[in-house]
Amino acid sequence: MIISEADATWAADKFIDYFKNFTNLEEYLRAVKKAVITSSSQLHDPKEDFFNMDIHPEEMEFDIRLVGARFPNSIQQDYYKNLLRSVSSHNNEDNIPGRELRLMVYEKNSNKVVGFIRLQSPLINSKPRNEWLGKPPDLKIFNRHAVMGFAIVPSQPFGYNYLGGKLLALMCISHSIREKLNEVFDKDIALFETTSLYGSSSSSSQYDGLKPFMRFKGLTDSKFIPTLYSEAFHELHDHFTYLNNNTPLTDNRASSKKLKRQTKMIAIIRNSLKDKNEEKLKEFNNIIEMAFGLTEKKRFYISDYGYGNVREVLRGDQDKLIRGQNWDKFYLDNIISWWKRKAGKRYEKLKQEGRFRDKVELWTEDDNIQIIR
Repeated sequence: MIISEADATWAADKFIDYFKNFTNLEEYLRAVKKAVITSSSQLHDPKEDFFNMDIHPEEMEFDIRLVGARFPNSIQQDYYKNLLRSVSSHNNEDNIPGRELRLMVYEKNSNKVVGFIRLQSPLINSKPRNEWLGKPPDLKIFNRHAVMGFAIVPSQPFGYNYLGGKLLALMCISHSIREKLNEVFDKDIALFETTSLYGSSSSSSQYDGLKPFMRFKGLTDSKFIPTLYSEAFHELHDHFTYLNNNTPLTDNRASSKKLKRQTKMIAIIRNSLKDKNEEKLKEFNNIIEMAFGLTEKKRFYISDYGYGNVREVLRGDQDKLIRGQNWDKFYLDNIISWWKRKAGKRYEKLKQEGRFRDKVELWTEDDNIQIIR
C-alpha cells in the first residue's frame, strides 16, 4: 500500500510529535498511565479497599478470590479493573486474546485487598524459553502445559512493607491455582512463565530470590516499538483504514493486533516517503529508531510447579509428567509459610529503621509514584 506524500507526511508527523516527548521507558510508562487514569471513570474511591495496616506477617491469612461472572460468588470484572488501574504502573489491556484467569487477593483479618493476578496464554515465541528447551517448542504440547503471569501487582504499601510481589508470584505457582487453571481451561499446566516490568534498567525484580520455586532464565528480545496510546493511535489507524478502502490494516483475529497495525503503518509511511521527501523520511526514521530504544529486554522467569521433567515433556521427549523432589513445597500452605519467614524479616527491619509505610499509594491521586521497587 502506497499513500500520497501529503498523507504520509501527516502520519509521520503524528509519530514524531508523540515519541519526541520521551527519552526513556519510565517517561513513556508514566505518560501512558496518566492518560489511562485521565480517560477512565472511577466507579468509587478505592482508597479504603486496600490494605495499609500494621500487622506482623505471621498473623496474616489470605483469601484468593476469582474474578468474572462465570464463577459463583466471584468478584465483578469492573471492580477488579477499577482497583487494578488505580495501583498498577502498567497499562493493563481489557481485551486479551486467548484464555485468562483473573484473581484478587485479600488479607482475611482486615478484608482488605493486597494484590491482583492475571494469568493467560503464554507468548508464542520467547528467546530464553527456546534456549532453555534447546529448541522452539511444539505449540500443541506447549499450549497444553504452559501459562503466563501477565499481571502480578501488589497494592501499596503492602508490596513495599511485606514483599507483596513475591507473595503473589508464589501464589501463582501454587498447586491450588494450577489445579484451578486445569479445571477452567481443561489443561495440564506444568510450566509458569513471567517477565519483569523492567529489564536492563533495573538490576533486580520482585521475582528474584524465589528459588526453588521460580528461576531466572535470561532476558527477552525487545525489538519492538511501544504502541501509541488511545487517541493518538486511533486517529492514525482510522485515517489509514479510510485510505485502505475502509479496511483495517491487519486481520482482526490476530493477537497483538494493535502492535501489528502500528508496524504496518510505519512500513507504509516509509514506502510512501521514499524518493518523495527524503528529509521527512530521515526525521521519521530517527524518531522510530529512538522509540525502539524505549523498550527493554525483560527479565524472564519460569517455574515447574515441582514437577521433575517439565523440560523433557515440553520437548516431546517424554509423555507423562513426573513429580519432583520439591513437589510438596508448592502446596499453598507451605508457600505462604515460606513467604512469612521472609516477609517477617522485612517487616521487622522496616519497623526498626523507621521506614514502615502506612499510606495507600494510588495513581488516581499521585502520578509521581515510584515505579521501580
